[in-house]
Amino acid sequence: MADLNPFTAWRRLLALPNESRLKTVAMAFLVSAICAVLVSGATVVLRPIQAANRAAEEQARLEALVAGIPGMADLLQRSGGSLSTVVIDLARGSAAREVTPETLKTALADPANWTALQAGQDIAGLGQRPNFAQIYLLRDGDRISLALLPISGAGYNGRIDAILALRGDMRTVAGLAVTRQSETPGLGARIEEPAWLASIAGKQVSDDTGTVRFSVARGTASSAYEVDGITGATRTGNAVTQIVRFWLGPQGYGPLIDAIRRGEF
Repeated sequence: MADLNPFTAWRRLLALPNESRLKTVAMAFLVSAICAVLVSGATVVLRPIQAANRAAEEQARLEALVAGIPGMADLLQRSGGSLSTVVIDLARGSAAREVTPETLKTALADPANWTALQAGQDIAGLGQRPNFAQIYLLRDGDRISLALLPISGAGYNGRIDAILALRGDMRTVAGLAVTRQSETPGLGARIEEPAWLASIAGKQVSDDTGTVRFSVARGTASSAYEVDGITGATRTGNAVTQIVRFWLGPQGYGPLIDAIRRGEF
């Protein structure tokens, strides 16, 4: 009867000559298996740490964005020094009834809480859009003085995530913070440079009729709705244009913006 003891089989394997093909293949397989287990284990262990680091980095950029907006320090002081966090039902343009910041992640794990986008709607290259989004608001009394709106979409090399800050008129850009991008270094990646981001502040995103007109120019900006383009990064500039236009339009924060302008939020 064959000896099925694994320790015996292991000793027999080790006893084989180093030139043995069986021993070479077996040891290579064993090393590969151990490495796979270690990598998988490290991924599981590090995932919460990575998520926490990303959240901390986004919070730091959010705070830096607010701190860099002229007059925001005084508004923060008058309002108690903090932004309010609200989960928005994008289709209704109002606060979500059953989803909170604490339950948002669970809600978005349900495919039913996502909306597929038709080709003509999907100018940001998302494929689908969440039904709920977490935003940040600063109030000056009963009036919203600042709205921080997370936006995202397809860039030239990958996904671009950012936070767009609009003043209370919901037309004037107070600032922009890019929280994730993988564009070409020295070209499209310059959308993270402070000088370029600063050039967006004060731009108008829409006209008097409410039509979203924001765009990144191919060269020097020639209107209040345009931002200077980045040399050699036309595709990234086009992507930023489409991302902003999508999220400020009817499939994004458009209903919310209308509600704020009517004083209903």
